[in-house]
Order: sequence, then structure tokens, then C-alpha cells
Amino acid sequence: MMRALSNAFAAAVLLLAGTAHALDFGSLSNKDAAAGLKEALSQGAGKAVGLLGRADGFLGNPQVKIPLPESLQQVEGLMRGLGMGKYADELVTTMNRAAEAAVPEAKALLLNSIKQMSVQDAKTILSGGDDAATQYFRRTTAEPLGARFKPIVQKAMARVKLAEKYDQFAGKAAKFGLVKESDAHLENYVTGKALDGLYLMIAAEEKAIRQDPVGAAGGMAKKVFGLLK
Repeated sequence: MMRALSNAFAAAVLLLAGTAHALDFGSLSNKDAAAGLKEALSQGAGKAVGLLGRADGFLGNPQVKIPLPESLQQVEGLMRGLGMGKYADELVTTMNRAAEAAVPEAKALLLNSIKQMSVQDAKTILSGGDDAATQYFRRTTAEPLGARFKPIVQKAMARVKLAEKYDQFAGKAAKFGLVKESDAHLENYVTGKALDGLYLMIAAEEKAIRQDPVGAAGGMAKKVFGLLK
């Protein structure tokens, strides 16, 4: 199966490179092949956003659930030892709910990134590794997504006063090297983890498309990948 799929991707690269005649793809053009890939990626990205941007999308998924920063987990342990575990649980829940609230903002940017994809980008993705499309998304969307996510995360975290106390502690501890500077403010940490979770799920969808492109994709993608297969 994997060998056949590798051959399919190799054929796609040749098609995009303009050698379709050698493969008898008379009905397909570079534009058709790129459109098929874009359709498959649009479906995969939309599914990833849908899975995460809902109640328990992060909190109920062990793969992406956001824990307290590693450098603050000793504090969590102390709180639990003093019978204050509910406060730590509240903070963890709030962090994950914040991520769930932020992720729907990603859909428009991801779809725009796909729309802007060039034929060369498509060739690179088709001939690249298992996460080539995911890396394309990370390269083209991480910065603007972070800017969109952070205000939503901040608003959600502001509802929990305990988050302010953690920020105060982490800010002081960071000056003495006890907490990583990147973990000193929870909204930065949660924003980063939300992005990581999103790209992880996109990578899972990309893997599904690569393993079964015809079954995972829509009309144009089935036309392209079906012939390539």
C-alpha cells in the first residue's frame, strides 16, 4: 500500500512538473492537480479545527490536553498536598477551554493559506515527508494565528483570578531562573500549546489523506488521486 502511495505522489510531482503526457493524464492539468491537493487539505484542516474548537476538544483529548507548564507543576503538587487540588483543576480546565475558544479563529487563515498555495508549494508537499503540508501550514500561519489566539486566551484566563496569582509567582520565579521565561505568563504558554495542538491534529489528518487519499478527500481530490493511484 505504502509503495503504491509513494508511486502516486511521485506521479503527482511529475504531473505538476508538466510531464503529464508521459503518464497518460490527458484530462488533468497542473491546475487540476493543485486543486485536488488543495481540496484534500481544506477538508483535513477543517476537520482538525472542528475537532478542537468545541467543548472538550482539548480537555477531553489526551493528545492535546494542556497541562500546567512543567516548571509550575511542583506548585500544582504542593497545592494538591494542601487540599487545594480543585484550584489547580480549575486552572487546567480554564487553559483548555481558552484553547477551545481560540481554535475556530484558525479556519479562515488556514483556508486562505491553502488558497495562496502555489504550484511549487503543491509539488513540495506532494514530494515531501509525511508532515510536509503541516509544516507548510505552520510556516505560513503560526504567526498570524498566534496574534489572533492570544486575545481570546487572555480574555478566558482573566476570568480566573488564580491565573493572576500563577503569573505573579511565575514572573518572580523567572527572574531567579526557577521558571522558564516562556512560561512566565500563562496566556503565552496556552497560546503556544493551542497552536501545537492544532498542528498536531492537522498532521493526523494529513497522514490519513496520505494513507488513503481517495477515501479521505472530496470530488476533485478523488479525481486527481484516483487517477494517480
